[in-house]
Amino acid sequence: MSIRLLIVDDHPIVRAGLRSVIERRGFDVVAEAASGEEALALASDLHPDVVLCDLRLGEGIDGVETTAALRSAPRPPAVIILTTFDHDAQIVRALEAGAAGYLLKDVATEVIAKAITDAAAGALVFGPDDRRLVEALRAPRIELTPRELEVLRRVDEGASNREIAAQLFIAEATVKTHVVHLLEKLGVPGRSAAAAEARRRGLI
Repeated sequence: MSIRLLIVDDHPIVRAGLRSVIERRGFDVVAEAASGEEALALASDLHPDVVLCDLRLGEGIDGVETTAALRSAPRPPAVIILTTFDHDAQIVRALEAGAAGYLLKDVATEVIAKAITDAAAGALVFGPDDRRLVEALRAPRIELTPRELEVLRRVDEGASNREIAAQLFIAEATVKTHVVHLLEKLGVPGRSAAAAEARRRGLI
């Protein structure tokens, strides 16, 4: 029995290319959707086995929200996220929402075919270089306050404590306190390591 697929991407040329590649491999593309909202409606009617979903869908709900809604359905399909950048922090959020894994849009045809087959069988879809994401998902979740996130983003941009204080209209001593807390929560020794760890965990 052929695996039934739904392709979700806001670019028609991407959908057409994916459909051509997938159908040549013997899979059954039951529909295409240009938005998350359209994908949910089509999935409710057609019950695909696997959904290939772009991470960024323009206006409306994004790939993360679409994944969460699809996975909460009575007959949830496996969801494979499509993305352009493997360092996108949204990937971790999509995996936490229930996605089976992700594919870069420039992967080889055989990689797509194997990912579809694996996802339909209930397996996670990770490439050979994706241990970073696996580790991030297994690591204890870190809860940061909104202010700590604001400071963290500016640390990632290379701003000094004085610059952060001026941007956020707070005292430099307060910024130093936030940075100390960030280093403790992330378990790292310095600012550059904090930014790198935050990216690895999908926090920024």
